[in-house]
Amino acid sequence: MPGKRVVSVWFDWPKGFPNAQTDIDEFLIGAHITDVKRRAKVLLIELDSQYSLVIHLKMTGQLVFRSNDDHVRFGAGHPSESLVGKLPDSSTRVVLDLGDSKLFFNDSRKFGWMRLLPTAEVPNINFFKKVGPEPLANDFTAEQFVERLRRRNKTGIKAALLDQTVIAGIGNIYADESLFAATIHPSTRVINISDQQLKKLFTELKAVLLLSIEKGGSTDRIYVNHEVKRGSYLTFAKVFRRDGKPCPNCGTIIEKIRVAGRGTHICPNCQKAQL
Repeated sequence: MPGKRVVSVWFDWPKGFPNAQTDIDEFLIGAHITDVKRRAKVLLIELDSQYSLVIHLKMTGQLVFRSNDDHVRFGAGHPSESLVGKLPDSSTRVVLDLGDSKLFFNDSRKFGWMRLLPTAEVPNINFFKKVGPEPLANDFTAEQFVERLRRRNKTGIKAALLDQTVIAGIGNIYADESLFAATIHPSTRVINISDQQLKKLFTELKAVLLLSIEKGGSTDRIYVNHEVKRGSYLTFAKVFRRDGKPCPNCGTIIEKIRVAGRGTHICPNCQKAQL
């Protein structure tokens, strides 16, 4: 997408595209895309007009990019038939015409949004002020990871990992996998985990996230990438969705329990609770 020019925009749901027509005409139409970024669960399309499209997919949103000759197809977001079907369809809320291609924003439940904002103001959005650092950022260290978790000393470690104000972007699957790799029980309170254990958790968390990125993520159903391949991370998962199967380390049967309100997979032998 970088380098492409926004020729026109169509939308059918003002709450999903809450932008003044004057801003659309001046800062979106005719602007060239300079970069596409992610911050936590928000996507950013930066423009040479010094404005950005800030996009939150929420529960059912998708972004689908297709060239007009249909030789290039890419879809990501909530897995539904719209990722691979004919577009626009009944879930399409916004269409950006990029000349030789189109970007479709689909959202069946209409919770997602695409806002046009001055790029300089994006960091001041309340969401960005609250969200924690990126775990894979080059300047985010193990010491900072420990310091941020220590702010939640009385909280269970899995709940702390899932708290987006502590660390950005860690979901249920990757919390389970990294805690297993670090041999930490997910209900253990942070105060009962040593700094050394937390640093090991940081190392394992980064390894899990990098492997997932390499394997295309964990959505193995309708989601496809630009090579029409599905995410395959779950075939490499050690505990997630493996309840009833033997632990790859010790052979103990993996269990599914509930921690922090989420289904949680553990090896009861490798991950002993620390009371």
